Amino acid sequence: MTAVSSPAPRRPGLLLPTLLTVVGTVVLCTLGTWQLQRMGEKHAYIDRLREQAAGRPAPMPPSASWAKLDPAALDLTHVVAKGSYIDDRIAGVRTTIAAGPPGSRQLSGFGRWVFQAFKLEDGGIILVNRGFVPEGRLGQVGPASGPDTIKGFLRAPESRNSFTPQDLPAIREFYTRDPAAIAAALGQPPAPFYLEAAREGDGMTPPAGVDVRELIARIPDNHLQYALTWFGLALTLLGVFAAWVWQTRKGAAAG
Repeated sequence: MTAVSSPAPRRPGLLLPTLLTVVGTVVLCTLGTWQLQRMGEKHAYIDRLREQAAGRPAPMPPSASWAKLDPAALDLTHVVAKGSYIDDRIAGVRTTIAAGPPGSRQLSGFGRWVFQAFKLEDGGIILVNRGFVPEGRLGQVGPASGPDTIKGFLRAPESRNSFTPQDLPAIREFYTRDPAAIAAALGQPPAPFYLEAAREGDGMTPPAGVDVRELIARIPDNHLQYALTWFGLALTLLGVFAAWVWQTRKGAAAG
């Protein structure tokens, strides 16, 4: 009786795994390259903000020109505004300020940015973020009154995301620094940007204005880490593919 030999095991094909590996590597390297491009854009953006913030304060743009201006291009432009507070009401934007490094002195914790309308000498009305007030000290801060000269920084509206709670305009409580929405709640005309008052004094008396150096330092800049992660995943994918090919050929040779 003739013995029937069993068929040799079929060698896995390389075409599909190779194609998938090439496509995956290209996608991962593209994502890494995009993150490097974003890093360059972010560094240029931060450099521009530092240059604008460090400059001598310029006069406020005339209110007649506001509709033609790009708020994003003006973000953190150093300005000085002269006029008078409209002192009937204020609005609050909920926020949390992280504690500073050891040895620093600044207000922190849960609290609110205090917004108030300010009428400029040319008749335009802009919202001023007067600064941060901790939740437990809100009762110490009321509307400002009378004429004033405010040094600060123009800011573009803050965007919302899917996790941002709904604003409560009826009680003038907000979760984003949106000048149009806050102005409406205060019964004032909207402006395309708002004015963030610069910090004065030791920053421990509410409302505490913004220290622009701290603000710029808090801008996230993680693109290099993300790029290295994508490139690392691409190398890992190639390593896994190479190990699989080597193991497959070794098994075929042993058979």
